[in-house]
Amino acid sequence: MNIMEVDGYKAKIEYDPELDQFRGEILGLNGSADFYGNNPKNLRKEFKNSLAIFLEVCEENGINPQKEFSGKFNLRIPPQLHSKVAERATAESKSINQWVSEILKHSVSH
Repeated sequence: MNIMEVDGYKAKIEYDPELDQFRGEILGLNGSADFYGNNPKNLRKEFKNSLAIFLEVCEENGINPQKEFSGKFNLRIPPQLHSKVAERATAESKSINQWVSEILKHSVSH
């Protein structure tokens, strides 16, 4: 995954063949903000501009710019996988929630 970071905010970067430019989408915002550039330097500049505008609009309207998460989500998996996850969690004397949470934390830390 192509990620660019500016001032603690991250954006997913993809190539848009129709425009022959790179497109960035700022992640974790309480709304949508994207930007375009044809090289990394220009992309970073446009990222900063787009972020500044988004943050300014949020401040003017009294909106928290960052998306809030509850810490809960539903996950649907095949029954066979559910069984294997339960076995592994039990073998490590953990709840399924504890075990999956640790696996996910490890996965996103790399």
